[in-house]
Parts: sequence; structure tokens; C-alpha cells
Amino acid sequence: MIELLVKAGVAYLLGSVVASLFIGRLRGVDVREHGSGNAGATNALRTLGTKVALLVLLIDLLKGWIATAVIARWTVPPEIAAAPELSAWCVPVCALAVMLGHVYPLWYGFRGGKGMATLLGAVLGINARLVLPMIVAWLITVILTGFVGLGSMVATLALAVSMALGHAGAPLLTFGILAVLLLAFTHRANIARMRAGTESRARRLWLFGTRRGAA
Repeated sequence: MIELLVKAGVAYLLGSVVASLFIGRLRGVDVREHGSGNAGATNALRTLGTKVALLVLLIDLLKGWIATAVIARWTVPPEIAAAPELSAWCVPVCALAVMLGHVYPLWYGFRGGKGMATLLGAVLGINARLVLPMIVAWLITVILTGFVGLGSMVATLALAVSMALGHAGAPLLTFGILAVLLLAFTHRANIARMRAGTESRARRLWLFGTRRGAA
């Protein structure tokens, strides 16, 4: 149990390093005060430009990957090592912790991003093959609807379904389900805007964008 707590704590602190907020402050800008108010790569693109947005995306992906591919697999002293029946939980616990760090960052008043890029990085560290159904689901959803937020939620659902169909163990399947719930929660404002018909669409990806007006 101590191993799980230590690794989860380190993963959470890593997740709390929110690239868009760190880089934005270096430039005297808090991205949460502009655009959508989200501390993710998409709003960094609107607020700080393409180069910064790509850097933010890379860092968010990298910290998710580090959490599951490095931190979760650290060898710890025997006296704090988890029991064999708990060791399988290290990867999913670190994955969830790094996402929570990004969403509720300790260093930035617990106001961070929505966690999608960090989730994607964590999945890369778990099993890179699981990323493919996420990307396909995201692309299909955004092309058909134009809603990026909806694409993120559907992609996370595709991850959970892939884990279930792939007979993933209880730890990973539990993480997949919790990721779906967390992404739905962090996108609750997007859900409300979609229901109200005021959510903006990604016109460059939306298949019907030239034939219908944006909602």
C-alpha cells in the first residue's frame, strides 16, 4: 500500500506541472483568463500561438507517459513494496493520479486542464495499441459533429470499451471507467453548451461545416 501511495503522490505532483500555465506565466499571461478558460493545448493555441500549443501538448503527453511507463514501474525497497495482489494497481493508480494532478494542480490553485492529452500520454505508457481506437473515435466524432470536447469523451469511452473487449484485468478496466467519468466531468461545461446549442465547432475538421452554420 505504501508503494501505491508514494507513486501516486509523485505522479500527482508531476501532473500538477501544467505546461500552459507555466509557459503562460513566463509570458505574463494566465490562459485561464482568456479564450475558453481551459489550461490545455487547445486554449494555448488560441492564446499563445501554435508553437507554444505544440510544446504544451508534448509536455502534457510526456508527463502522462512518464507516470505509467516510468514512475509506476519504479523498483522500490522491499519494505514499502506493494503486496503481489496490489502491484497490478500501480500503473492505473499512477495514470489516474497524473490526470488528477493536471485537472487539479497543486501549484496553480487546483484549477487546471481537462486531462485529455495527459490521458493519451498515460495510455501510451500502458499500451500504445490502445491509442488507435481512441484516435479513430475522436476523428470520427469530430468530423461528424465538429465538437472537439465530444470527441474527447467518445475517445475515452472507446478506450474503456477496448479494455473490456481486450479482457484487461480489473485494475486497468477500473481505470478506463474512471477515466470516462473524469473526462465527462471535466467537459461538463461543453456538455451544457452542446445541449444549449452554443458549443463552437472545429470547422476545419467538421465534415458538414461548409453546409451548415456553427451552433
